[in-house]
Amino acid sequence: MITSIDRAHQLRALLVGDEPSAWEAAGFTVTAGAVLVGTTVVVLDPTLASGIVRADVSSLGDDTDGLPIGPIETPNTPPQEHRNMVCGFDHLVVMSPAIQRTSDALVRAGLDLRRSRTFPVGGQTRRQDFFWLGDVILELVGVDGVTDDGPATLWGLAFECDDLDAAVSELGEAVGPVKDAVQAGRRIATIRSRELGISVPIALMSRHVRRGDD
Repeated sequence: MITSIDRAHQLRALLVGDEPSAWEAAGFTVTAGAVLVGTTVVVLDPTLASGIVRADVSSLGDDTDGLPIGPIETPNTPPQEHRNMVCGFDHLVVMSPAIQRTSDALVRAGLDLRRSRTFPVGGQTRRQDFFWLGDVILELVGVDGVTDDGPATLWGLAFECDDLDAAVSELGEAVGPVKDAVQAGRRIATIRSRELGISVPIALMSRHVRRGDD
C-alpha cells in the first residue's frame, strides 16, 4: 500500500494523439477537445503521434530518463460527469526497459518511491514501483534485473469508477468483462481501446479501498 500523497508533483495534464470522438465512444465527456478527470486534464489532438505524447507534472523536469515531460496548454474545462461513471484518475502506467534506471531517475527528480512489488511472468520477474504524482499514482513497470538502452514510455491509464458494474452495462461492447484486480478488494474492466480508435490502454477500476491516509 502506498500512503502520504506527495502534493509537490501533481499530474496536471496529459497530451494524447487521439480523436475526441473515440474517447466519447468510451463514455468520456469531451469539452473543447479535452477530458477532465479529477484534477487532471487529458488533451486530445489527432494531429499528433498516437499514444501519450507528453505529461505535464508540476516541479518535474524534462530530463527524467527521457520521459516526455513538459508544459501542456489546456482549455478551460469545467467539472464534468462521464457516462462511464469515471470519478477519479487512479494511475498512470510508465513502461521501462531498465526499471532500476528509470526508478533512480524519478527519485533524483524528487519523487518518493512508496512501494515496490515483484511477481513472476513467463519465466521473468516483473517489477512495479509506485510513486505519487499529486493525487495520481505513477506505476512504473519493467522486468527486474534487465537493463536495455531504450527510453521509458508513458504507456497506459487507469480511472476510478463510482459504479463499475453500471459503467460496464452502459458501455456494452466498448469494454471487456469485470474481473478481480491485483489490488485487494478492487475490480477492473478494460476499455476496448483499439476497436474504438483509442491509442492508449485504458482500464476502469472500482473505487479505491481507503485505509488510513492513503
